[in-house]
Amino acid sequence: MSETVWKMPSIGVISMTYARPFTVEQFPLFDRMKAAGMEFVELLVPEADEADPVAMGAAVRRAGLGVLLTARVNLQRDLASADPAARAAGVAYLCRCVEIAVAMGAPTIGGPLYGSPLVFAGRAPSPIEEAAREARVANVVEGLREVGRCAATHGVTLAIEPLNRFETDFCNTAVQAVDLIQRVGTRSVGLMLDTFHMNMEDDDLPQAIRLAGAHMVHFQANENHRGFLGTGHIDFSAICRALAEIRYDGTITLEPFRRTDHRLSVPLAQWRPPVHDEDLDLRRSADVLRGLLHAAGAR
Repeated sequence: MSETVWKMPSIGVISMTYARPFTVEQFPLFDRMKAAGMEFVELLVPEADEADPVAMGAAVRRAGLGVLLTARVNLQRDLASADPAARAAGVAYLCRCVEIAVAMGAPTIGGPLYGSPLVFAGRAPSPIEEAAREARVANVVEGLREVGRCAATHGVTLAIEPLNRFETDFCNTAVQAVDLIQRVGTRSVGLMLDTFHMNMEDDDLPQAIRLAGAHMVHFQANENHRGFLGTGHIDFSAICRALAEIRYDGTITLEPFRRTDHRLSVPLAQWRPPVHDEDLDLRRSADVLRGLLHAAGAR
């Protein structure tokens, strides 16, 4: 019997490639994303003062795109916090994200849902005693189980994303993410990987993808320097072969935000808007990725 034909993943772009914040004024950009060959857009969960979720979801559909969401945690809504109020606010926020996802028609919410943000939240890393570490893990597992039940009720999937050591001190590698997902033990809580972070923290990127296996519900394909695919040193051919091996047929987001500004003292970690039309570069990145995925699936 012949092997089932692999349905290749769909490719999209994160809205921050174009604008941040993303409000009603930016809705016309959805048509540009579609014209650049994108199949979906990954949006930050809109805050109350940014955009109406129903209107945003409708605008996405009019452009012929699908939609995914990325949650935004902070110190005031943090499942890993020692402060019960911050943990409760974290659960409430993520449950609200589920409601927004339903309103927008988004099947998946990804990001560092466990919390414990570092530099981007103004918190420096510090040593932690073993008892405090165990308590923090227990808090996150309990919080994700609660949010997972909310997500399951509404048919939404949560995707835990490991981040590099400079952005969180809770979950940095695929091994840790799989451990967390297994502890939570809820089908509505899965895993997402981002090659930008993996490049710093995972020993072997293709092997990390194989480890993620059936847990993986979303993927982000990014160069080591956040540039367009093919301009950095990440081996996307090997990555695509690993994706083909696990028969990953979900979504892959491109997140090119690094700009070509090489002046001293320009912070690379700070988002800046594009200075010229990059739609052709985005289309070429997607073409590169589709070609590698096709070649991997044909092996």
